[in-house]
Amino acid sequence: MIGLVLAAGAGRRLRPYTDTLPKALVPVDGDTTILDIALRNLAAVGLTEVVVVVGYRADAVASRLAELESAYGVTLTLVHNDKAEEWNNAYSLWLAREHFARGALLVNGDTVHPVSVERTLLDNRGPGILLAVDTVKKLADEEMKTVFDDDGQLTRITKLMDPADAYGEYIGATLIEPRVAGELADALRSTWERDPNLYYEDGYQEFANRGGEVRAAPIGDVSWVEVDNHDDLARAREIACHY
Repeated sequence: MIGLVLAAGAGRRLRPYTDTLPKALVPVDGDTTILDIALRNLAAVGLTEVVVVVGYRADAVASRLAELESAYGVTLTLVHNDKAEEWNNAYSLWLAREHFARGALLVNGDTVHPVSVERTLLDNRGPGILLAVDTVKKLADEEMKTVFDDDGQLTRITKLMDPADAYGEYIGATLIEPRVAGELADALRSTWERDPNLYYEDGYQEFANRGGEVRAAPIGDVSWVEVDNHDDLARAREIACHY
């Protein structure tokens, strides 16, 4: 199993930081960036090979490669998304299909969370796809909301639903088992071919619609944040120093 970080996005709402850096390299604790926290967490659970999907300002990640490998004791492989500024992240994840064929612990490159999330996913291995879900947070319109049936199988994952109907929020961390990697890759391909502006979570929906197993791993009462704007960044800086 490998670690996998999606870090291709531009993060325009975080300007001026992202004028010269991808969102994943925005500092949240002194010089510690979102990518630093992701790599630290993956290394802490024993994953020494990490694939990072890059796109916007990919050179900034590439220039830090040796430094990051040395700091966290990992081997990094970069996968370049040349459409990162045009298309959404269903395509980004599909580009890493040869790598997640080995199984992967995926984290978004704009999510700040403690290593307990990775440990929760690994402790609950079994389903083909296992989603880290926050069932505590009060939901609003922008969150990636989830619904599961009585047997625990995903029935819906989308931002476009009434928060009152949701089980919880998918926080941007997934465990992908190798046995479903081919089917997931095909579902992702169908998703971005249908509409390149779709999310990889729409690929999960396609995979589930085809009968693929997708289940939830509740993360408990955990301080985390998806860093989309300056308010989120301020929150990340409040919590990252406590990890």
